[in-house]
Amino acid sequence: MASGFEDIFAELTNINAEQVLLAERVKLLEEQLEGGGSGSGEADGEQERPAGAPVQWNELDAEERAVLWPQFVRWVIWVADRYEMTTDQLPRQCWWKHGAVVEELTALWTSHESAYAGGEDGGSAPYLWQDALARAVERMGRHWLGACRNGQHRARHRDAPWGGDADYLALLLADDEPEPDERPADDE
Repeated sequence: MASGFEDIFAELTNINAEQVLLAERVKLLEEQLEGGGSGSGEADGEQERPAGAPVQWNELDAEERAVLWPQFVRWVIWVADRYEMTTDQLPRQCWWKHGAVVEELTALWTSHESAYAGGEDGGSAPYLWQDALARAVERMGRHWLGACRNGQHRARHRDAPWGGDADYLALLLADDEPEPDERPADDE
């Protein structure tokens, strides 16, 4: 007949074995994180993009862009259909040719992913995303307003672009201490 202590010792042995296995798993995960691995067991070392991770199109390499751009385009089409956007809100034939519109939509896309991924504040995040969408749709219309109609894309006209002008950049960088606006002297 077994004593009560033998049952307790057997259970403690099982708990100890589980603790050793858990410690090994934690150690393995820590090593993968230190080595840049995703911890997902992917053999090629490619990490999965976390939901809502920011996207800077000009910073992506060709492979990342080839993966993310189609996902983004499908999402834009989905959101335009889901929210019944008109061509006054989003220029259907050329939205991707308007950099500011792409940036606005990219921010909405990553925000949408984050809002619906769950998490600590999952309850209010979808509502806040809806509010952000309403404000973004209004801003997007101002980014291209009047330039594109009836499927015709027209680039916005500017006298000169801000970037790419070496003389302009040199002028700005040479001015170490900008002068404040002059104020008229007080006549006392």
